[in-house]
Amino acid sequence: MRGNRNFNVFWLGQALSVLGGSISMIALPLLVLDATGSLVQMGLVTVVAGATGIGTGLFAGYVVDRVDRRRLMIVCDLTRAVLLGALPLVWLAGPRIWVLYVLTAVVGVLKTLFDVAYVTAVPQLVRPEDLTTANGRLFSTFALGSLLGPAAAGFIAAGVGPDWALAVDGATFLVSAVSLGWVTFHRQAEQAERAEPSGKRPAAGGEVLREMFVVGFRFLWSHPLLRPLTIQLTLLTFVTMGATDLLIFHVKEDLGRDAVTLGYVIAAGGVGSAIAALAAGRLRRVFGIGVCWPASLALVGVSVAGIGLSRSVPVIAALSAAFMFGITLGGVCTMTLRQEVTPDHLLGRVTSAFWTVHNASGPIGAAVLTALAARHGVPAISLAGGALCLLILGGALLTPLRGGRADAQRGPYGAGPVRSGRVLRGRAAEPTEPGNRAGL
Repeated sequence: MRGNRNFNVFWLGQALSVLGGSISMIALPLLVLDATGSLVQMGLVTVVAGATGIGTGLFAGYVVDRVDRRRLMIVCDLTRAVLLGALPLVWLAGPRIWVLYVLTAVVGVLKTLFDVAYVTAVPQLVRPEDLTTANGRLFSTFALGSLLGPAAAGFIAAGVGPDWALAVDGATFLVSAVSLGWVTFHRQAEQAERAEPSGKRPAAGGEVLREMFVVGFRFLWSHPLLRPLTIQLTLLTFVTMGATDLLIFHVKEDLGRDAVTLGYVIAAGGVGSAIAALAAGRLRRVFGIGVCWPASLALVGVSVAGIGLSRSVPVIAALSAAFMFGITLGGVCTMTLRQEVTPDHLLGRVTSAFWTVHNASGPIGAAVLTALAARHGVPAISLAGGALCLLILGGALLTPLRGGRADAQRGPYGAGPVRSGRVLRGRAAEPTEPGNRAGL
């Protein structure tokens, strides 16, 4: 991996970009809260972001599988840099909440296109046996961003305002675009040509719509491992998309702490995420996804409940670390599984369909959780959310994902078993060595 220039440039460029995304994760809710003072408005902005991602997911994979992925990512980065960089100038005329809704929607479209291309790019940058390690490193940059970004967001927001914190995120998109200009993606053209002959062209109208989403979804639903995983993540996202809003409101309003303290609390989550990212490759090799995935669900459920019930900032910070450990461990394992079992020419559509389906419940969950929390309080709703996560864990223990009972299966469209050996196993290690930025 050290000698892989393309991956290392890609990795370092995205590291700074992820830092900016973590700043936005705090700055955007703070800007909404400063402008409106409403938890419901915070939830609605989250709903807009999630709904936009779902809508874009219907066609994002189709676009990614048919255009130059690197150029698409550069265009998305440059456009977001301009939009976020202009926000402080717009805000000088006074707070306009509708501007944030529009900005969130437009940036959400660009984010989804970029993120789908991002996932499909990784197998084109590393050898198959390095895929889990590469994903772990990319997730470690997310962890670093989660560690430093919230603290930076707190200081910037307290010093010059959350609108300027979002502009800093815009600057990191510019750096990402420049770094992508130095990277070469190696397409697996031979596999794509063999599995999807160039003579086959989609017809107009309905056939194009089918290609946009149905092909990827059909692969997901026909695969015995990806199907239950998608169902479980759909239910989990119902809770987790609104969990950050509940944490922010609980610390800032229920406990009366300032933005700097909030930044430190969420930065603690970055510590847990960093540890998980560094350990994920080894944990997956030793225990398999059949153990790592249920363990991550258990950590998330306990943490969501505990964060809402506790009134101690150090305890909430520790639970934030546990929450992000579970999210990151599960993220590395599940993203690697999807990359391993999906052929390259379908990876954009499968990734897009996967995100569209499992994120569909997120905006609903965010709206429901924040509305219920505004009425019944954060502690009661957090406890209910944690209980739902544990119910999902119970369901996961009844599927082929549990405990290495099933091996990776051959899917449709000529998909091989995996790209780098078996996916599920018992405790024995494999003979070979083995990810979404946050906010706007």
